[in-house]
Amino acid sequence: MPDPNPNEPNPGAAPGATPPRTRALNGRIALVTGASRGIGAAVAVELGRLGAHCVLIARSQGGLEETDDAIRAEGGDRATLLPFDLAKGADRIDAIGPSIVDRFGRLDILVHAAGTLGTLTPVAHVTPRDWDDVVGVNLTATWRLIRTCDPPLRHSDAGRAVLLTDLRAEEPRAYWGAYGATKAGLEHLALTWAQETGDSPLRVNLLDPGPTATRLRATAMPGEDPATLRQPAEVAALVAALCLPGETRNGALVRA
Repeated sequence: MPDPNPNEPNPGAAPGATPPRTRALNGRIALVTGASRGIGAAVAVELGRLGAHCVLIARSQGGLEETDDAIRAEGGDRATLLPFDLAKGADRIDAIGPSIVDRFGRLDILVHAAGTLGTLTPVAHVTPRDWDDVVGVNLTATWRLIRTCDPPLRHSDAGRAVLLTDLRAEEPRAYWGAYGATKAGLEHLALTWAQETGDSPLRVNLLDPGPTATRLRATAMPGEDPATLRQPAEVAALVAALCLPGETRNGALVRA
């Protein structure tokens, strides 16, 4: 897909869409993980609607293309799609920050929404394969994303990072051991990072979406009626608010 031209008004926008220069995130570059569905996809659509150019990561090419279509339907420009598995793409993660800067000259926003549940099972029964996958996506990828995105986010005049967490990080529950442990680790990394960047324009915050109608939630709670849950678009609005240049919180854990 062609690069957006910053000197032209919203080159990929739908006809009649509001020009992005009236939008709060116009000209910003946003990296969103887990962007093929659920909260990640909803966040990408909301950031695109607010004028950001979105770089999207997920395992599914088709899902990313659907998110791209949804962004453009809301008047946003064409997204940059990076289909790969965070648990298996260490080298690709490490290259993301420099590659985005090479292509766009900046990175302003990181939203790490990707997450995997693994198998809900007693800690003693967690398989090495499940452990590697859950740790790879929820924790190791978080560390690698911080490493690769820290320099350009600090260089931005209003760098913003939002990492999604879960109540299980603080309130252990039987059979959720691998997932809860990795979310606890993610929280610790994020809050430490926030302290380390306190003297810069970068703001790092956590958001716990609570019970939300996502595939992960449906897998964990198969008997639950999704209509009774918070919808991804509602969470996306909260995440987007943490990405605005005027946001002053740093090291906060926001619960939806």
